[in-house]
Amino acid sequence: MGNVFRFKHFEVDQDGCAMKINTDGVLLAAVAGHPAPANILDIGTGTGVLAMMMAQRFPEAAVDAVEIDEQSSHTAARNFSSSSFKVRIRSIHTGIAVYETENRYDLIISNPPFFVNDLKNSEERKSRARHADENFFESLLLKTKELLTAEGLLWLILPVKQAESVIESALSRGLLLQKEISICSDVNKPVIRKIICLGRIAKPLVSERFYIYEAQNVYTNTYKLLLKDFFLAF
Repeated sequence: MGNVFRFKHFEVDQDGCAMKINTDGVLLAAVAGHPAPANILDIGTGTGVLAMMMAQRFPEAAVDAVEIDEQSSHTAARNFSSSSFKVRIRSIHTGIAVYETENRYDLIISNPPFFVNDLKNSEERKSRARHADENFFESLLLKTKELLTAEGLLWLILPVKQAESVIESALSRGLLLQKEISICSDVNKPVIRKIICLGRIAKPLVSERFYIYEAQNVYTNTYKLLLKDFFLAF
């Protein structure tokens, strides 16, 4: 049971998953929003933690979680079945490019692989979880536009350079930037990640900056407030 991460309202067994729970993922799942999502999709669910956070935040929503890695998909399914959300959350073993469904989603989230054309990790499964080929984001944008409802929103967390590239590609496909949150370790550090929100509808851009630490190993009150409903430590 050494690989079990306990949250306030659910537990996540990380055993057999190529990528473990990380700050990027939980930040994304804590901030991604929509006025009243009936259907939510988590792309590349891994352990299933983002999907369960969304299920907790939106108790009326059904949540689908796709995962290309078979072992991770099985682990996510196990985590879902032992949670209080099990009747409205499901793990689907497939890649997003070939995912077929009649569902249309109000809210789609993904903490995707983002090391495009980088050195590959020697462990194949971890490499696939962390690295994307050149066509990955094109495929992701095309598929999510197909799957989104008219007022649906796509939320992603990415490194700065990758976020800028995705925003540009999305624009050419009719998905417009509505919100961006620049993530910094602290006030003295540069932006390390961007959370971006894309949708079909043009809206005034909302830009924010978010700091994780106020001092070494001391979280900001903003960070603690954001995650207080999830983390036992807060």
